Amino acid sequence: MSTVRGARARARIEITAAIKAEARAQLAAEGAAKLSLRAVARELGMVSSALYRYFPSRDDLLTALIVDAYDSLGAAAEIAAAETAGLRPLVRWTAVCRAVRAWAVAHPHEYALIYGSPVPGYTAPQDTNAPAARAGLVLVGIVREAHAGEGVALPPLPDALRPEAVRLAAEVAPDLPPALVVALVAAWSHLFGVVSFEVFGQFNRLVEDRDTFFTAAARRLGQDVGLLPRG
Repeated sequence: MSTVRGARARARIEITAAIKAEARAQLAAEGAAKLSLRAVARELGMVSSALYRYFPSRDDLLTALIVDAYDSLGAAAEIAAAETAGLRPLVRWTAVCRAVRAWAVAHPHEYALIYGSPVPGYTAPQDTNAPAARAGLVLVGIVREAHAGEGVALPPLPDALRPEAVRLAAEVAPDLPPALVVALVAAWSHLFGVVSFEVFGQFNRLVEDRDTFFTAAARRLGQDVGLLPRG
């Protein structure tokens, strides 16, 4: 009986993977707004009712794709951080930012799914929150280690922004100074602005050496957060 259950579990994993792969192909061809369970089932030679046993609705399938994309991006960031362990915080920050960019360039349609225009009629559930935070937490961790170790150049904090900074710090990283958390959130948004400009074509006929341009931008963001450029 256990052998039968094991075979069924393996079959379910394989079919789920095939459904996701076909859905990603649809994302590339049509965009997330046109994702259709019926079309996925048709391409896989399945009846719709069979596919619904794996994903009861389009939104369930979208959520699975979004979680996979966030987890894949987060893993890329975590690997970059692990590979640069022991190096200067600014070097590690830049390496993680470069890993984020590399993932986005290699997976433009999945990047568009999580950082592009919202999908009409879809609201992401809480299941996506933890995967969405993975890459950002890597950068927070690098800054946290720098703050506890060699120190950081604490960014200025305007008085008008202090209440929001205190609120953000309590939510994102209560152990860090509010000024540092504000700078982190700003750098995070700027990072994805640069990445999005490249992935979505705004750099076409403008920036030619994009790798060098991005590396300089990522390093600048790290310094804006307060990471020290040298010992």
